[in-house]
Amino acid sequence: MDKPRVEVEYCIRCRWLPRAAWLAQELLTTFENELGAVALVPGEGGVFTVRVDDTVVWNRKDDGFPEPTAVKRRVRDLVAPGRPLGHADAP
Repeated sequence: MDKPRVEVEYCIRCRWLPRAAWLAQELLTTFENELGAVALVPGEGGVFTVRVDDTVVWNRKDDGFPEPTAVKRRVRDLVAPGRPLGHADAP
C-alpha cells in the first residue's frame, strides 16, 4: 500500500515559502514513517492549504494560519489514527 502524500500549497506573491517549508519539516519529522512525501506547491491568491492526498486538512481562508500542532492532529487523524502526538495532544 502506498503511503499518503501531503501537499502544502502556499502563495508565492505573499512570500509564504518559509512558513510552508517550516510546516513541511514539522510534518516530515513527526510522520517520517507514515508519509510517502511532503510536497511544496507554489500558488497565488493568498493560498495556504494543506492536503493529505486529495483531502484538504487545512485552508487558511477558512481556518487562518495554522499552528503546527493543529495541522499535525488533522494529518494524524488521517494517516495514523490513534497515534499519540505527545505534548501536541495536550489541551
